[in-house]
Amino acid sequence: MLVRPLLPSDWPAVAAIFAEGIATGEATFETTVPTWEDWDARHLPEHRFVAEIDGEVVGWIAVVPNSNRTVYRGVGEESVYVAERARNRGVGRALLSTLITSAREGGLWTLQAGVFPENEASIALHRAHGFREVGTRERIGELAGAWRDVVLLELRL
Repeated sequence: MLVRPLLPSDWPAVAAIFAEGIATGEATFETTVPTWEDWDARHLPEHRFVAEIDGEVVGWIAVVPNSNRTVYRGVGEESVYVAERARNRGVGRALLSTLITSAREGGLWTLQAGVFPENEASIALHRAHGFREVGTRERIGELAGAWRDVVLLELRL
């Protein structure tokens, strides 16, 4: 497996993996994949990676700033997605490990993630990398007509 920086040319594969996550109903509040331009504008360029197996992109991870306020400039919210065909092969572990190193070296001091409680694999992945559960944000957002909880996880770097 190769983990490397995410390039604009990776967008079709990244978007397809994102669409798989959206379709599960357990990965995000998003209901459509954004355009490359919108996604690119939101995510920090120095903290975006893809995982490849046999030259094929099978996962991605990226960070958005937690806030535009200066006091929170070192806090990022990460998202990690693994293609269904590549799950349980260490892809998420490799991506999250790479991101943690990148974040430390890049001056971030906290990574956080919001995960639906039903997404036990993602919660376990984050806990295995030292993230702690801050708490559950109850009924924080609506998806497909249902109010959903989100577990807030964080890692102090």
